[in-house]
Amino acid sequence: MTSSQPRSMLCPKCRRLISGDESVCPYCDLKNPTSSWQRLLGRGLNDGDQLLKILIGVNIVMYVLSLLISAGSTGFSLNPLFFLSPDSRSLLLLGASGHIPIDRLHRWWSLISANYLHGSILHIFFNMIALKQLGPLVLQEYGNYRMFIIYTLSGVFGFFVSYLAGIPFTIGASAAVCGLIGSALYFGKSRGGIYGQTIFRQIGGWAISIFLFGFFVPAINNWAHGGGMLAGVALGFLLGYKERSRERQSHKIAALCCVLITALVLLWAILSSLYLLIM
Repeated sequence: MTSSQPRSMLCPKCRRLISGDESVCPYCDLKNPTSSWQRLLGRGLNDGDQLLKILIGVNIVMYVLSLLISAGSTGFSLNPLFFLSPDSRSLLLLGASGHIPIDRLHRWWSLISANYLHGSILHIFFNMIALKQLGPLVLQEYGNYRMFIIYTLSGVFGFFVSYLAGIPFTIGASAAVCGLIGSALYFGKSRGGIYGQTIFRQIGGWAISIFLFGFFVPAINNWAHGGGMLAGVALGFLLGYKERSRERQSHKIAALCCVLITALVLLWAILSSLYLLIM
């Protein structure tokens, strides 16, 4: 009779090899790393690379869906800023934000959904490139949970600021991306040293470029950019970064709440859009 040996597995968070009977990961202190729930999370929140892929994938899906809803009215302008542009109706149905959707239609949930909508292929391309380049830094210095909290709440606050400023109709992931810029700026300035100063200068270049771009290019929502960046700085201060404090259970719960609310809002936006189209 042979005794069964506990199997080995990869920790869902740090991806290091651990025993299958561990109650706490000896490397990253993740509790219950062998549970099915933790393995499910490991495909998203606990895996930074996967988290970025999911965020980019959801943005792409929402963009393609907006094009499909636009159908024959999709723009094929030779102007690259408006090439493959979904029409305003499809964007409104899927949750564009601004004082028109909020004041007239009472769509406060659009403060979340608008972060996953884009007005052209160039619009989504630049935002996703920025997310792909900035995301790993914020993931590395803040951790997966705090990064998603910053991304989500910065986008919401950015669009809320633009609503207060009277912007009638707005979309795009740039408010959330500017939140990542703000948190990286706070990290670089707060940490100091050669590494911190280097991060601050490099990310500062991003911030200046975004505001110059918004100044010279029409129809750019600078209010959302500024609001998102300020929110990123504030959240970086409130949540802390890895060198000062580890991610806590409260960060995990807050991140899961952001995931759940975002998923419900996007699902509601899609289903309500399909219902209105059929009716």
